[in-house]
Amino acid sequence: MKVTKIAYWLSTVFLTAILLGSAYNYFFNYEMIYGFFENMGYPTYLIYPMATAKLLGLIAIWGNFSKWLREWAYAGFFFNSILAFFAHYMVSDGQHLGAVLAFVFVLTSYFTGKQVRP
Repeated sequence: MKVTKIAYWLSTVFLTAILLGSAYNYFFNYEMIYGFFENMGYPTYLIYPMATAKLLGLIAIWGNFSKWLREWAYAGFFFNSILAFFAHYMVSDGQHLGAVLAFVFVLTSYFTGKQVRP
């Protein structure tokens, strides 16, 4: 059980770091993110809502308010990391490693969290 707790907390902290870094860039490096979104063919009006959703998802996971809300937050991060990976892969910009790490941390945090924080 101790290994499971360590895996949960480490993966959740690393996932939080990735998502906070991403949200920070979305809010404070808007021009750079705007260019990335245009390069990938995504609408740029999604930048601020995605940053807000990432922050709210982290609050749902760390706050542990309701199981239902936490499940939706993990689902959103799961789909976000998969879609981010394929977006970076398809435009061949070499930036897909962050998405792979986020995907691994999402899965690890989710499945170990079911045992640690039922």
